[in-house]
Parts: sequence; C-alpha cells; structure tokens
Amino acid sequence: MDLSNPQRGIPTLITWSYGGNSVAVEGSWDNWSSRKILQRTGKDHSLLLVLPSVLYKPLRSVLLLLAWLEEKWISWFFFPSWKFLICLLLVMKFCYSFCGSSNFVRLRVRFTSDKRGWLINPIRLARDSGLSGVALSCASVHVGQIRPGGIRGNHRHHICNETFIIWGAETKFRLENPKMDKGYAEASVGAEEVAVASSSSGTAHALVNVDPIRPTFFLGCQDSSIAPNSSTTDFNIWKDL
Repeated sequence: MDLSNPQRGIPTLITWSYGGNSVAVEGSWDNWSSRKILQRTGKDHSLLLVLPSVLYKPLRSVLLLLAWLEEKWISWFFFPSWKFLICLLLVMKFCYSFCGSSNFVRLRVRFTSDKRGWLINPIRLARDSGLSGVALSCASVHVGQIRPGGIRGNHRHHICNETFIIWGAETKFRLENPKMDKGYAEASVGAEEVAVASSSSGTAHALVNVDPIRPTFFLGCQDSSIAPNSSTTDFNIWKDL
C-alpha cells in the first residue's frame, strides 16, 4: 500500500473468511466505484464493520496507517492477523461513540457539563452531531421517566420528526433501519452518560430501560403536535422488546 497517494475512502467491510487461510481486508473507495482487497494468512474470522459517515475522515488515516504497517514493516511472527484485527476493533471501540446506523450520539456527562451540571439544547446538539431527521422545532415537548424494564415509544410517527435527550440509566434506543439485517439498529447509553437521538418521520423508535435499579429520564421534542391515539401513528411495532 502506497501512503504517498492514499485512496479517498476507508474500509467499510472487513472480513476474515471461513473455511480457509485467506484473510481479506476489503474496502469501498471513491463512493463505491472500486474495491481494494488485502490478502493475508491467518485464522478464520468473520467481521462486518459499517462506519458512519461522520467517522470517515478521522478514521481514514488511522486505518490506512495500520494496514500499511501490517503490509510493509511488521512480520506476522510479531504481529499476527488476530492482533491486527484487535487493533482495528480498538480503534472502532474508541471512536464509535457515534452510533450512525441508529442515529444516536452518546456523550460523557463531563463533556457537556460544568460545576452546576449539564445543560443541552436538544435541537442544536442533534444538528451539530450530524444526526438526520432532527426535529425542525419543539412544537410539542414531553418529558418522561422509564422505570427498570419499562418501554416507551415502540411506535412510528408519520407526520413529525422527533429528537430525544436520554439520561439517568442504562437505556437501549432502537431505531427502524431497513439497511440492517433485522430491520432496525440499536445503541445504548450508560447511567453516567447523556445521549441525543433522532427519529425521522415514518421511522419507528423505542426506548427500553435495561438498568436493574435506576430510572431512565428522557425529553422528546416533536416538530408537530400529535394526539396520543392519532391515526398518523403506528403502534406496537416490535414484539421482542
């Protein structure tokens, strides 16, 4: 790999093939116009990593550097394929606070707070975080609590976008996403974190408190008013929550 003229994209698919010794790092480059494959020998693994667009630029150089080191300088005796895989996973773990497929951003409380605590503008934060389907305004606002094991949402609004601020407990956010194998994506926020998430019009969403003790608190901001039993909302989308 020549770092003097790197490709514009970064890998969006990394696969350790089953049933053989060939290890491939496969990347989509230049808006899916071509592919590059790096072949190596190692143990069998299979991994799919889909990176949100907001991470492309910061991760591109890191991943290219790792691939170049593995290709040019470091022998497999000292740096076998599984260690290379671990390095990639660590990079993803460090940078994947942005859960792009679930339109969700997780923030450490200290990042958004001062000595008095934290203060957030939900619409501005969602826009600045690069989320899609952000509520255009807060025409309707609701604040609520979810007790341990409880569920909120699990519905699909057809005439409004909705933006959430979530905090207080370990909470799972599920968002309908037809590009995912199961038809949805999920992300979690910890008890010491604050998250912002958005659900665009026509997209189902649900919040689930998976914390054994703490209650979840959330603020929902919709850009149009909807009656509780409106015909423009589909209810009970998922049966497995």
